[in-house]
Amino acid sequence: MRPTSVPFLAGLVALTVRADPTWPASTDDLEEIMYQLQGTGARLFSDVISPCTNEASGPGRQNAAEWLRVGFHDMATANTYFGTGGLDGSLQFELTNTENTGPGHATTLKFLGNYVSSRTSLADLIAAAVYASVRSCGGPVVPVRAGRQDATEAGNPGVPQPQNSIGIFTDQFDRMGFSVPEMIQVLACGHTLGGVHSPEFPDLVPANSAPDDEAALDTSVAVFDNKVVTEYLAGTTKNPLVVGPSARIGKNSDFKVFNADANATMATLADPATFMNTCKTVLQKMIDTVPSGVVLTADPVTPYAVKPVDLQLTLNPDGQTLLLSGYIRVRTTNLPASSISSLTLTYKDRNGGNDCGSCATTATVQGSAAGFDDTFAFFPIAANIDTSTGISSFTVALHLSDSTTQIYDNNGHSYPITDAVLLQTPQSCLLQGTGALTVSALVRNDRTSLPVTLGVTYPVPRNTPDQNPVPALQNATVSMTKGKCVGDYTFYTGTYTIPGGLSFNARVDVISGDGDDVQVDDFNDAGKLAGTCRDYTGVASCSGAGPTSGEPSSSPTGTPTTTPTPTDTPTSATSATPTATLSHREIIGGYTLVSCWTEGANVRALRGASFAYDGMTLESCMGNCSGFAYWGAEYGRECYCGNSLDASSAEAPLSECDMVCSGDATEYCGAGNRLELYSTTATQSPTPTPTATLAVKPTVGAYSFVGCITEGVGIRALSEDSYAADDMTLESCAAFCSDFTYFGTEYGRECR
Repeated sequence: MRPTSVPFLAGLVALTVRADPTWPASTDDLEEIMYQLQGTGARLFSDVISPCTNEASGPGRQNAAEWLRVGFHDMATANTYFGTGGLDGSLQFELTNTENTGPGHATTLKFLGNYVSSRTSLADLIAAAVYASVRSCGGPVVPVRAGRQDATEAGNPGVPQPQNSIGIFTDQFDRMGFSVPEMIQVLACGHTLGGVHSPEFPDLVPANSAPDDEAALDTSVAVFDNKVVTEYLAGTTKNPLVVGPSARIGKNSDFKVFNADANATMATLADPATFMNTCKTVLQKMIDTVPSGVVLTADPVTPYAVKPVDLQLTLNPDGQTLLLSGYIRVRTTNLPASSISSLTLTYKDRNGGNDCGSCATTATVQGSAAGFDDTFAFFPIAANIDTSTGISSFTVALHLSDSTTQIYDNNGHSYPITDAVLLQTPQSCLLQGTGALTVSALVRNDRTSLPVTLGVTYPVPRNTPDQNPVPALQNATVSMTKGKCVGDYTFYTGTYTIPGGLSFNARVDVISGDGDDVQVDDFNDAGKLAGTCRDYTGVASCSGAGPTSGEPSSSPTGTPTTTPTPTDTPTSATSATPTATLSHREIIGGYTLVSCWTEGANVRALRGASFAYDGMTLESCMGNCSGFAYWGAEYGRECYCGNSLDASSAEAPLSECDMVCSGDATEYCGAGNRLELYSTTATQSPTPTPTATLAVKPTVGAYSFVGCITEGVGIRALSEDSYAADDMTLESCAAFCSDFTYFGTEYGRECR
């Protein structure tokens, strides 16, 4: 639905836009994964498949094609007569099955496993991967509905094999719920990308007979088009599943299927528009094939026009105001950011009334993001709310440069937000590597008679990661300890040690109450917490039903880390005015602000280590870069560390570092291509000078140089673990592989 615009004049009420799902929705996490691909808040879901030619997993391995194959192989065990199988993530348990040969399934599932959470299943991610791979290669937008549930064991065998007869193929696809024309269509749509690899099928593609041992299925291997059809119909195809050795040994499966109805269906697909529309339909049917009992959302997941992102309430040091921070994300695909002069967030008090002063805050654009087809503008929110009146909901108004306004009220419900319980981020921390987690929460004093618990969800590697690279999710519940009362709120603390220090993608919930009276601040990304908890030093007289002492009501379990319990006993009330304003901070810990600093010429100014996450603060970046001489925050959510600056980087006017930190609306975190740069001492010269010349390093930390080593035959030389990054260094790779005997770098950006 197009937003309704009206002149924004005194006495004239703007019409309300009703276009989005009602927020929050169960699909919110998946929506960001699918559509926030680059820029502010980027989830980086498409990195290894963009562009379509990307071979991030190795030469000849087109990742987009591998993602599309995973969708089919996971679905292919479906039995629609019995309601079993389908797109259910069971492929993670089927990798040792000879029906699923090659490394592409494992590497794809390992990547998708990084996004699995309590709100996003592996099966939904596989469906999203089909959408992303097809779209990255210029194909149609395959609608993705959500709600799939993950299998807990392997499904029945039944993935079609090249040697099958057409009768077996027909029976197999009938079992999946596909007619003969649909069987032909889904195969043609799936085989427009990629090729057949010699290591898996040496009888079809003899070794050294094709570049990188991959024989393409058509001449546009990295474009989603109908050449796989037209070249077949013209008799010019070199598809190894139609001609060549496969025809001689009866493994020409594409020919058998394409010719199943005497090429009638293939002839219809010769029209490019028909091919695209047909693929959109049949691939959606493929990903919508799910076990009986699984109910998918009625509507596909589409990007919101207006969406609250990472909104968080935090008790200010004055003890009498809450800072509402985060973003309102606006879809600018058909509404350019330049046409939006400002955004106003108008909120209601705790009781749904207007007893909150101005009850509004205004923001302008300070960030952008993009997906395959959409663009977004981010408006940072920073509003101080009196704790005595609180907040319950808000609406959003976009003020356009043509003097009209668009109002979004969440389909008549307003956007809900609770001030009953909140994660107190500055006093919470996670020590990376050890998994030591300390969570501080604030509970409104009228709820302190109710239990307060901490929920932690975190990934756990399988016992056989070589057979199943997707981690399992583990849940833990911890009773939180009651602390001191500050104003209208009482502190609670909970600690937990995430086993093995595996804190990546861990989520934290704070729950107040039980039964019918439950308030939560949930699905908080623990990875965004700083490495050190800050003490809360604010004071305000306790009010309401909260305790006046720090005596605990219960004891938490887990290993204690830094205790964030306030050290000062409140003695008197202070004025309800914020103590910190948006500014460049001269000193952060033991580091001093150097200046605003540019990135280098096609290289990073700091290349020691890097981090990116929403919730970035200068303090958390400093904690990430402990031990480095320099660190800097960039683009509101990126952090870079190093012991020297690249020679091609340079000082820039401080005013050019004007992007607010995503985790603290009172701090600046650089801007696009601009670092808010800090060094260990005020006197250390920031003059960038080269510290080394290009050469082989004989030693890197505890490692010694072995030599230039080839990959294995059909297998990686080092296959235990890997990652890829544009700012790869030997040092960062060594740190990543510190638990292994060997490490190596490849392609300038890959570490194994």
